[in-house]
Amino acid sequence: MENVFTGKTVEEAVETGLSELGLTREDVEVEVLDEGKKKWIGSKPAQVRLTVKEKLTDGERAVRFLEGLLPLLGDEGVTVALRDEAEKIEIELVAESAKGIIGRRGEIIDAVQILAGAVANTGRKEYKRVVVDCENYRETREETLRRVANKLAAKAVRLGKRVRLEPMNPYERRIIHSALVDHPDVTTKSEGKEPARFVVIIPKNLKPFEKRDRRNDRNDRGGRGGKFNRDRRNNDRGSRYGERKPYPKRELPAEGTPESSGTSFKRDGGSSTGYRKGGFSGFFGTYLGNDKEEGASDTTPAESSPTPLNAPKDEE
Repeated sequence: MENVFTGKTVEEAVETGLSELGLTREDVEVEVLDEGKKKWIGSKPAQVRLTVKEKLTDGERAVRFLEGLLPLLGDEGVTVALRDEAEKIEIELVAESAKGIIGRRGEIIDAVQILAGAVANTGRKEYKRVVVDCENYRETREETLRRVANKLAAKAVRLGKRVRLEPMNPYERRIIHSALVDHPDVTTKSEGKEPARFVVIIPKNLKPFEKRDRRNDRNDRGGRGGKFNRDRRNNDRGSRYGERKPYPKRELPAEGTPESSGTSFKRDGGSSTGYRKGGFSGFFGTYLGNDKEEGASDTTPAESSPTPLNAPKDEE
């Protein structure tokens, strides 16, 4: 029986149909057959068809979503089946190659499970857990994680140190915590931020942290800055460049000599204050005193006064 209803307008026809069916607007799909038309004499009524939407459970909605998602990932021959949705929604994937669905360490199937959980919990006030499995992967992975947790707990107690596990998703971290919740010698906690959050196993006999003196260790090993390396560098320098010669001693000249205005050095083998190319002039600086000694004969003005540097030359 077709649910076709009429009214003066489309809205009136829809309201009439919802009232007769006892449904809401969200429960039906509306198809307008005729919008109606006003005439000079009389009018033509509007006509609509109401189709009741198929009501799906949360698990069925997630299954339908995965049936459209997996072919887009390249998995054409995958069968999606709903196993249970009483306490939690359990969905089973069946395929010829489970490796392509599971991925490395379950990365693909974990991502699919997160998306399915988001779809199944749309519109719900309380979150319902969704588990997507393939060829009993979840159970096998859980056994492996419990075995690793107990092994690392024994290592933490033996060494008296914290043991850090690799980053895991919330589901796998929960397995580690539950595996060691009753352990008498260790406790567990999660650290870090998603997606690199990890579990740390802390022994109850945790040894206090001891700060090591790296400088002393480096010196003992003969590392950088060690005594052994310093002696070796000194020996190499002496053998390569020969013995070091002492620098000439600096002696100030006696007062009253022109050399007192600069810096003088004493050299072996005589002293010469004249300038020699490639030699030593005897002093540095400029002597600004009077070059005429007392009792010396007078000189001509040309000899006593120097010629300025910028004076013009005599024309020939």
